[in-house]
Amino acid sequence: MRLGVLEKRAVLVDDGHRLAIDVAEASDGRFGPSITAIYNVWDDFAAWAHDIDPANGSVFDATLENPIPEPAQVFAIGLNYAEHAAESKYDIPDFPPVFTKYRTSLAGPVGVVELTGPKIDWEVELVAVISRAAHRVSEADGWDYVAGLTIGQDISDRETQFNAHPPQFSLGKSYPGYAPMGPVVVTPDEFADRDDLELSCAVNGEQMQKGRTSEMIFSVPQLVSRLSHITPLLPGDIIFTGTPSGVGMGRTPQRFLTDGDVLTSRIAGIGEIEQRFVATAETR
Repeated sequence: MRLGVLEKRAVLVDDGHRLAIDVAEASDGRFGPSITAIYNVWDDFAAWAHDIDPANGSVFDATLENPIPEPAQVFAIGLNYAEHAAESKYDIPDFPPVFTKYRTSLAGPVGVVELTGPKIDWEVELVAVISRAAHRVSEADGWDYVAGLTIGQDISDRETQFNAHPPQFSLGKSYPGYAPMGPVVVTPDEFADRDDLELSCAVNGEQMQKGRTSEMIFSVPQLVSRLSHITPLLPGDIIFTGTPSGVGMGRTPQRFLTDGDVLTSRIAGIGEIEQRFVATAETR
């Protein structure tokens, strides 16, 4: 199942992201149109949607929007790939480093992002969406609490992040538009191997990052377990699961996003998102 948002309404989308079925209309008002409300009744919704074929939907030409627009909690994991930890000059952690991206940074899969400084960096990430309340969940049961997966970009202003001591991870990663997601949430059963997905990103067509989620230090079920043993996870919460190596800060020489750059992020089986960056009067 691929769940998305069109014109603020929850839709089921086909593989090619060309056909959609309006959830509220198809369910006679039982589910939707709010996608946030759907995450609160995920089990019932998933059972209903199992028999709905988006290939019978209508052609759409509008742009898909953020499929998780109102999470109660946003978790972001740092240093979840060994090579990224090395390029960042940190040791491999024993426990996942956690920060947040504030909700006002959330954005849809296609858009224009204002540059906030000279050191704006990219970090493609798999994002996991929580399906039901989770508290002290075992690692073995972790996937049972995941509604689906989507693409995220943890865009980072490195000056804001590292000018403070200790670093301001959350603030440096929470400017408007610095957390684009989408284009759809794909349920785990759609993947041949949900623990081994290829993810990559490119700037103006030049590949910057490429990795596989099987390389994560802490897998999706491990993250669900470890986080839920500290704080209850809620339906619709999201977890940015960390980025592979290849960020601009870790390059020699360093490279950052500039006016007119187009950042394309992909995860196999989900699709791609695209952001174009523009300078403001302050950053020209």
